[in-house]
Amino acid sequence: MAVTTTSDPLLSELLALALEAADRAGRLLRDGRPDDLGVAATKSSPIDVVTEMDIAAEKLITGFLAERRPDDGFLGEEGASSTGTSGIRWVVDPLDGTVNYLYGLPTWSVSIAAQRDGETVVGVVTAPMRGETSRAVLGGGAFLNDRPVRCRPAPPLDQALVATGFNYVTEVRTHQAAVAERLIPKLRDIRRGGSAAVDLCDVAAGRLDGYYERGLNPWDVAAGDLIAREAGAQTGGRPGSPPSYELTVAAVPGVFGPLQGLLEEFGAWHD
Repeated sequence: MAVTTTSDPLLSELLALALEAADRAGRLLRDGRPDDLGVAATKSSPIDVVTEMDIAAEKLITGFLAERRPDDGFLGEEGASSTGTSGIRWVVDPLDGTVNYLYGLPTWSVSIAAQRDGETVVGVVTAPMRGETSRAVLGGGAFLNDRPVRCRPAPPLDQALVATGFNYVTEVRTHQAAVAERLIPKLRDIRRGGSAAVDLCDVAAGRLDGYYERGLNPWDVAAGDLIAREAGAQTGGRPGSPPSYELTVAAVPGVFGPLQGLLEEFGAWHD
């Protein structure tokens, strides 16, 4: 796979490393999935699961990157956390869509972002069962495999196809369902794929007009948010705020504002 051209040698290096790490982890997850895969631990609730493969993939990614850039920091879903001294931090979700993976559904991904002094400058999302890798460098556009991608032209809101996700805490999920119930009559339809990183990349590739979700962590969105923005989408949280645990919204221009406004009106960020 060709690497995005950039005049910054550091960004070229970070992108190449992210692509290689994501590819290695993706192949491990795809080819190494045991037939008797089970739950290794739970997180926010008994249905928010971690498998042995999540843990193995994060160890592979962090080990690969630390060997090549030992002074960098890490933030990973399965526990990797270090400050580093280089100003570069890797934000890693080794398996986004764990429940899909556990059940043998294809919508799962490996998400790796590199941040420089707190700003995301490289994003890579690999979806092995799709045979797809989405990537972006800050200011360099977004790519799906080797093809440049742009988000769709904005439709009227009532013709917009929007994805979302649901939290694993019952009370939060119940509230999210109530918000979706109010939102559905305003849209073409709602989709629920199960991987935030894939949903953000689908906005970038023109497969969705928008996406929103409450309860996402930095590793869920860091890479996909950059890819969506570099494809021309707008991203944010509540009005005037960046994406956050309270709310993440990504949509094509023309849909973003109305969708964000409805989510604010419906109280999508809290019970």
